[in-house]
Amino acid sequence: MIIKGTVKGMRKILFLTPPSIPYDRFINPGFNERATNKKSGRYGSPITDMPLGVISLSAYLKEHAEVNVKYIDFNIVLNKMDTFEYNSFASLYRDFLSANGLDDYVPDIVGISTLFTTGYYNMIDAADVARELYPKSLVVAGGGVPTNLYEKIFEDSLSFDALCFGEGEKPFLELVNASDKIEFLREHKSWITREKVSCQESFEYDFVYNLDEIPFYDYTILDLEAYGLSPTLTNLSSFECNSYPFHYATSRGCPFRCCFCASHTVHGREMRYYSVKRVKEDFLRLKEQFGAKIIGFQDDNLTANKERVYEIINIANELELQLYFQNGLTMKSLDRKMLETMKGAGVTELVLPIESGSRKVLKEIMHKPLDLSIVKRVVEDCRQLEIDTHANILIGLPGETKQDIEEALKFLKTLDITWFRVVVAAPLVGSEMLETCIENNYLSGSYIGCDFKNAVVNTEDFTAEYIEQKAYSLNLELNFIDNSDFRLKNYRKALDGFEHAIKVSSDHAIAYYCAARCYGKMKMIDEYQAYKKKYEEIVENSAFWQNYVAQFNLLPLC
Repeated sequence: MIIKGTVKGMRKILFLTPPSIPYDRFINPGFNERATNKKSGRYGSPITDMPLGVISLSAYLKEHAEVNVKYIDFNIVLNKMDTFEYNSFASLYRDFLSANGLDDYVPDIVGISTLFTTGYYNMIDAADVARELYPKSLVVAGGGVPTNLYEKIFEDSLSFDALCFGEGEKPFLELVNASDKIEFLREHKSWITREKVSCQESFEYDFVYNLDEIPFYDYTILDLEAYGLSPTLTNLSSFECNSYPFHYATSRGCPFRCCFCASHTVHGREMRYYSVKRVKEDFLRLKEQFGAKIIGFQDDNLTANKERVYEIINIANELELQLYFQNGLTMKSLDRKMLETMKGAGVTELVLPIESGSRKVLKEIMHKPLDLSIVKRVVEDCRQLEIDTHANILIGLPGETKQDIEEALKFLKTLDITWFRVVVAAPLVGSEMLETCIENNYLSGSYIGCDFKNAVVNTEDFTAEYIEQKAYSLNLELNFIDNSDFRLKNYRKALDGFEHAIKVSSDHAIAYYCAARCYGKMKMIDEYQAYKKKYEEIVENSAFWQNYVAQFNLLPLC
């Protein structure tokens, strides 16, 4: 990544996104975590979604101020490296910022973006390195973590001048234009400083309510092709291998009160929208200026206004843009008409936010009054329309029991879902779930750094270790042992999923076992024998896989 020179006279803004994964788990990924192989070994795989907050900020600043913006996403840096030989991310920051065209670049402001606590200590290290390299620069941060953890951040680091509360377009612009920036930070209600915290001052949002006032996202500061490496997208099979998604949000806010979500702490609960006219202009520009083929929606609640969604889908269809709904769909909104509209626009895969197969957990714990009959209807409609379904499932919430999980499993096994994504519930900062865990002393470890693979919640009914192991076991049972496409005799389709699992994890014994069964059903004897042999070799040398062979009582392959 070569950073070009700056422009004289302009205020220089350097945005940084630290890695989304803790250093120790990047170096030593867990058994249930996606990993990548480099020349220097096996490493964790950071998430690389396009940073909508940063590119919105950059566009807004460039529209209203004379600025030169540079951006470094260290998730992209890590994914592109052939080898990794650093003993810390701080060493990587120091080395990278001292090279790549940045050695003569001294920013006026360094802005660090951190959404989740998996990047918390990476954010602290980034601020410390920035303070070391740029002692006269302002160092600030924004996102979900600074909005919710400002007291701890100021305890853990002396490097931050201020933290932004909520969205940053207006507060950051006013900071850039302020003649006395230190005084401005003292006075503005959306900027959190150490002094204000010590005085127990309260903070306020400063939103852009008419989202059309935010210019077209500044995709020019991104290494666009590198975002095609995102594991979020490569989990899906319908996209062209040489294409990558342009992430986009048509709205902000969400009125729902799901206990595990914290998005409202940054964006509020009131829905705000880009006009449909503006969305069309942006889609056209993405296609003409950047050659976009795929739009990946990141709205928290895209389907809050269904009629608006129909218009947006039709616009994308007219422009021959493929759609990827990463977030924002509600099961109730996916009636037959909506699904037929999506299918007519070329949508062949959907991520469904089912979250649980237990009525009790959905209604009483998650505060998600979803009728399971709606889930069943949506899945059946998708099958009929040949839309693949990927179901998000959470387990391990406070108040949930082992019996609830088993009842949920029983229901989920009745669904012809293409692939399940069973994860552990993470107590995100700002969520009701975290408050409940703290009030009841349920945390077995720090919520700082926890995510959807690493459980930290112990309750009267389960341990964190049980939930972590159970989530992995459920993934094996739902996706492999009881795979719906295999059950429906769609052997080629089932095989696609098993082969993808092998590509991600080359020692996945259960994937080899299930793939061999598919080849056997398709009378492809050579392939059957090859996969059978690989399965047997892995199991013979792995106590880990021997445990699951026994758990699922797998019969020998003949």
